[in-house]
Amino acid sequence: MSDSAENVLKLSGPLTMNTITNIFGTGLQLSEVKAALVVDFAKVEAVDSSAVSLMLSWLRTAKSKNVKLSFINVPHNLLSLANLYGVAESLSLPVDS
Repeated sequence: MSDSAENVLKLSGPLTMNTITNIFGTGLQLSEVKAALVVDFAKVEAVDSSAVSLMLSWLRTAKSKNVKLSFINVPHNLLSLANLYGVAESLSLPVDS
């Protein structure tokens, strides 16, 4: 599901309602992060709306710990969901016009 190294959290596999609880449980190890963390979606195979919820939750946690959180290699369908729900800008993702 996830592999973390050098302040990069690499997610893999499906990021859906069926798997999100396990991924959320692992959560962000923000106690070990000093200033910034990057979440890499390059190996994520499938997403649904629960992935957007996970990202927003992690963003709130990061802000409360003064950690800069960013997302890379976000799948197109996850970008579309974030835009549909109007949260792409909050997640620092490209906003569809």
